[in-house]
Amino acid sequence: MTWDDLPDTVLTNDRVELRRIRVTDRAEFERIVYGEEIWRHFVTRIETPADLNTFLETAIKDTLTGVRIVFAVVDRHSGHIVGSSAYGNLARADRRLEIGWSWVATALRGTGANRAAKLALLDHAFDVLGCERVEFKTDVLNTVARRGLAALGATEEGTLRSYNYMPGGRRRDVVYYSILRNEWPVLRAERFAPLAVGTGE
Repeated sequence: MTWDDLPDTVLTNDRVELRRIRVTDRAEFERIVYGEEIWRHFVTRIETPADLNTFLETAIKDTLTGVRIVFAVVDRHSGHIVGSSAYGNLARADRRLEIGWSWVATALRGTGANRAAKLALLDHAFDVLGCERVEFKTDVLNTVARRGLAALGATEEGTLRSYNYMPGGRRRDVVYYSILRNEWPVLRAERFAPLAVGTGE
């Protein structure tokens, strides 16, 4: 698998499978996607069936054109979709990408599903794509995501002020984090060891 193969990439570990979103996934997403808390810090929100249609159409289009690679996160035990995540801001020449646009169903928060998805994405980014840097960004107000990124061992790099508009008109400040290639082996062993052997969080 290379950068050219990203639209068809399937990532797996003991807990989750990540594969590109399909039109036929609509019913699966409809079961889990309508939760206000999921979208509190997102620039776009899914509140109606029309919003869900737009999400699916955009995810598929972005993946096929290489703008982003948007994955459905599937729980391997149940076979159900439990959320989504993506590779974006792909900079092949600089061996850099962003992991983001990540969410899991409200009922799955704190169960390790999101962490397992992050592990699959990070393993592929560093071990297969040869990335030198993986970055993340989040709303400065998103304390849950910020704690999660710190728990992964990502380094907080700074805040970009007045970065973009949020629904309702607020100007969002975003905080950037990163993990570098030379940091990953130690972080993987220290922060992901239980997941690496399939026992969850």
